[in-house]
Amino acid sequence: MHAGAWWLWALGLATAASRTTNPLLLGLIVGVAGYVVAARRTEAPWARSYGAFLRLGLFVIGLRLLFSVLLGSPVPGAHTLFALPELPLPAWAQGIRFGGRVTAEQLVFAFYDGAKLATLLACVGAANALASPARLLKSLPAALYEAGVAVVVAMTFAPNMVADVARLRTARRLRGRPTGGVRAVLQIGLPVLEGALERSVAVAASMDARGYGRTARVAPAVRHTTNALTLGGLLGLCAGTYALLAAEGAVYGLPLLGVGLLLALAGLRLGGRRSIRTRYRPDRWGARAWLVSGSGAAVAALLVHAGSVDPEGLRPGVVPLVAPGLPLWPAAAVLLGLLPAFVAPVPSLSSKESFR
Repeated sequence: MHAGAWWLWALGLATAASRTTNPLLLGLIVGVAGYVVAARRTEAPWARSYGAFLRLGLFVIGLRLLFSVLLGSPVPGAHTLFALPELPLPAWAQGIRFGGRVTAEQLVFAFYDGAKLATLLACVGAANALASPARLLKSLPAALYEAGVAVVVAMTFAPNMVADVARLRTARRLRGRPTGGVRAVLQIGLPVLEGALERSVAVAASMDARGYGRTARVAPAVRHTTNALTLGGLLGLCAGTYALLAAEGAVYGLPLLGVGLLLALAGLRLGGRRSIRTRYRPDRWGARAWLVSGSGAAVAALLVHAGSVDPEGLRPGVVPLVAPGLPLWPAAAVLLGLLPAFVAPVPSLSSKESFR
């Protein structure tokens, strides 16, 4: 499976999650992503990172609730749960409070916001667990190769760190040493940092040995045209994406996104002339890749449409406090994200082969 297809599928689920605060739909998106990861992940180290992203999402929810309790919320509430001692703040901090009354409405509002961010993290974790970073780098356009190396190294830091922590905890368990507590964490942290430094040095040495950074000469007119097209395309993509994510900008968001995409592709096409590298056995974008990426795009498009048709179902109110319901056809749209679990090829590579 093409690595880009997994990322497009995950970004489609993330776009759908950004359009709703309904915890039932958000939980359904997390469940869909988790099922696909369990069905189609390999034995590579990065494939075990999904659980770490889920734990990070739970931490984000807890942190959001803690901030809401300590710093208050702009949401008015009538159901007081408890009250904390309120500290007086200076005049320049007007509008901010520390402590005070805590209501059920503000906690529910904070939970909805934290659940949305946790779902976005789960979608990114699913892409990290399913897409090989090396194959993703190989599939990037030639003009983005240098920036892509930095992005791939950054994306593999967290999965490799999770793998190192699991390996060291297993080694300590086999030696009869404790794996929990502050002392064990401090003893595991130093080897993890040492391993990350060794990998960074090895990556730098391999890049230097392969002539990384060499570029071909192009005419100044081509270089200036490339910069103009790329900059215009990125501005169009940013404006179109912001319009799609905003509540009222979906009308002009798609045209801006399309124009920006065309300009960016033209700039990348011209910018690829500066790269003199070759590809060995490039990945092909086949029918399965279209189905995987298309399922994520379909989920995003249907949830964007549902936001204008049934906004109450996707964004349940907190004032007055009501129990969220499960809108049926948006939930059925989210279930389209399960398609990769049935159409993507079953992984058959071993851990060593997955590193290649």
